[in-house]
Amino acid sequence: MAGRTRSEVEAEIEETLGLVPHFFSRIPDDLLDHEWEIFKKIELGETLIPNKYKELIGIALHSETKCRYCTLFHTEAAKLFGATDEEIQEAVHYAKNSLGWSGYLNGIREDYDDFEKELGQIKDYLGSKG
Repeated sequence: MAGRTRSEVEAEIEETLGLVPHFFSRIPDDLLDHEWEIFKKIELGETLIPNKYKELIGIALHSETKCRYCTLFHTEAAKLFGATDEEIQEAVHYAKNSLGWSGYLNGIREDYDDFEKELGQIKDYLGSKG
């Protein structure tokens, strides 16, 4: 490990989370410090995207990847950061709707250049109204 021992990192994890989750205990020694630092920054830290919104993104993403671990994690984290049940439902519905449009556009083989051009026109039109 670069810098800190496994026990030092695990002590910080326990201090932060109340325990060392099993999935962290299985990370190899030489990667643990690095993985914990990323987890702290992305999952717990304040970044450009507020934590509640990051977690709603995570719920939407993993509702579609069908990862029950990640869906549970991000749902509980979103609630911890103040998300309501209604916001969670909206995030999942948004993911379902977006994925449906993706399937449709790809399925009909919509011309990408035409799509891009029309999207630019819509953006300009809507921008001029506001």
